[in-house]
Amino acid sequence: MKRNKPELFFSYGAIAFLLVILVFPVYWMVISSLQPSSRLMNLPPHFFPDKFFINNYLRIASESNYIRFFINSIIVASGTVTAVFLIAIPAGFSFSRYFFKGKSLMLTSIMSVQMFPIVVILISLYTFYMRMKLLNTYQGIILAHTTISLPLSIMLMKSFFDTLPRSLDESARIDGAGRLRILFSILVPLTKPGIVATGIYTFLTSWDDYLFSLTIMQRNNMKMLTVGLAQSFMGEYAHDYGALMAFCVAGSIPIVIFFVACQKYMISGLTAGAVKG
Repeated sequence: MKRNKPELFFSYGAIAFLLVILVFPVYWMVISSLQPSSRLMNLPPHFFPDKFFINNYLRIASESNYIRFFINSIIVASGTVTAVFLIAIPAGFSFSRYFFKGKSLMLTSIMSVQMFPIVVILISLYTFYMRMKLLNTYQGIILAHTTISLPLSIMLMKSFFDTLPRSLDESARIDGAGRLRILFSILVPLTKPGIVATGIYTFLTSWDDYLFSLTIMQRNNMKMLTVGLAQSFMGEYAHDYGALMAFCVAGSIPIVIFFVACQKYMISGLTAGAVKG
């Protein structure tokens, strides 16, 4: 149905208003990173800087500690995604395709892990890690992040496997394919959007973590991005907002690259071309 001009004007106006609300925080972060901290405290605020102040970015690039924070976060987030995939994909496949005693209880137990706040287990986790010598190690923080991300990741993969017709499994069995062959050669390629969604969730959970990183990674050269950011630019009496915003912009770049690289899988059909008409 054709819409008249007032309705179109109102619709596009509402969309533009919402877009401004969503984009403005990102714009302000970028603009603030290009201004000295003293200028950010002026009233009224300057929404359009007179000149660009790049010293905040030069400071980040020149300090080896700041670069190390990025490297640590990338290593931990990538390791967490890998560990979650190794467990969540086979587990989701098993819960989706097979029936066994205690299945419902196991699913409930897995999801119940999400109910516990992180602060509840921090003290006992710190004691355990200290005894096992896992403090200030990539293995320790990856294990902690995997534990938090795994329950929802298993349920996500199970839900995606549930959408695939069982006729695919039956046809593969007739041709002599085993369980692993069915999983990795037939079902996994059809669940790329689900795998990407799970990977994005896991990567963001690990990248944005603060409490685990603050508790487990205590050495300065082992700190992750969130902890390094807070402790480097937010002091007791003053904050370096310009450098803080520059650090936030730089920390957002890997997330943007990750989303752009995985965008085509997010919008592709889940079983496109799986069954011929």
